[in-house]
Amino acid sequence: MRLSHVRLLATKEFRGLIRDPLLLLLLVVYSLSVYTSATAMPEALNRATIGIVDEDASPLSRRIGDAFLAPYFVPPAQIGIEEMDARMDAGVDTFSLVIPPGFQRDLLAGNRPEMQLNVDATRVSQAFSGAGYIQAIVSAEANTWLARDAASPAPPVDLAARARFNPALDPSWFGAITSVISSVTMLSIILAGAALIRERERGTVEHLLVMPVRPAEIMAAKILTTGAVVLLATAASVILVVQGVLGVPIAGALWLFLLGAALHLVATTSLGIVLATFAGTMPQFALMLLMVLLPLQILSGGMTPRESMPEAVQYVMLAAPNTHFIALSQSVLFRGAGLSVVWPQLLALALIGAVLVAVALRRIRGFLR
Repeated sequence: MRLSHVRLLATKEFRGLIRDPLLLLLLVVYSLSVYTSATAMPEALNRATIGIVDEDASPLSRRIGDAFLAPYFVPPAQIGIEEMDARMDAGVDTFSLVIPPGFQRDLLAGNRPEMQLNVDATRVSQAFSGAGYIQAIVSAEANTWLARDAASPAPPVDLAARARFNPALDPSWFGAITSVISSVTMLSIILAGAALIRERERGTVEHLLVMPVRPAEIMAAKILTTGAVVLLATAASVILVVQGVLGVPIAGALWLFLLGAALHLVATTSLGIVLATFAGTMPQFALMLLMVLLPLQILSGGMTPRESMPEAVQYVMLAAPNTHFIALSQSVLFRGAGLSVVWPQLLALALIGAVLVAVALRRIRGFLR
């Protein structure tokens, strides 16, 4: 393999990428998706609307109403019982809390008064977490009210909880970095496969066949070009969007993460070339991506811990580069791990990449004949 041929072919690939506006649009969407994934986390309750039907009108009921604070809730609306259903039907309130008459009196008498909470379950992202927030707020205010005149006994065990790696429990930290990790795989597979299919659709494969270049040189140029573009976009997203705009601190060394990303890109771009050799057109390639990308993203530990999956799935996914790249990225970016910790993932990525390069080279030889 001649390096001069690889350099010229890589220049051709890079020019072809620049002239394709749709593929360039993917790189722009990459950075935007990192921002939106971080700021639109569905697990976090944010500015939920709540209406309170206060039929008790006691100091305790007013105290409960004042406990629903921003940013979790908007200021509660004091409504009548006759307005509750109409407001929920119109989508004005996500939650409606009914405080019955005599609530404070029954609580002080040692009874167990009941409240009614109506939840708009069509807003799934807020319904489950919001109900838990409201229950915790009401319980805390009621217990504080009962113990205001009595000396509360010291608990037998004092548990000091410390949230490591995300002290503020901010879901945007996890969302931003997870989006970067998942986008590396998606972009590299799409760009590498689309570049090869574009050669066939535009008829430039025949030009390559009559040139004094080898399949290994063609594949190396595609891997280098696609990998360099995605790696540059990844570094820009981490520095400009994650650290700059979102203010998410990176615990570990950025160069170590980019080294793992480079090894991962060798594997995923080779996988994209393999898929492109099986697909005849871009629509076929898109359908194949659905069958490959979804398992890679869902079962590799990026969305849910691998330990919660069946053991058979855990063992099978060890053959996927995503599994090791996600473990490496989370260790470096979240927990500040060094080379002495993540070297097994780097080695696994190198081995998987070597296998996929060999498979892609075998497939592209048949593709170019």
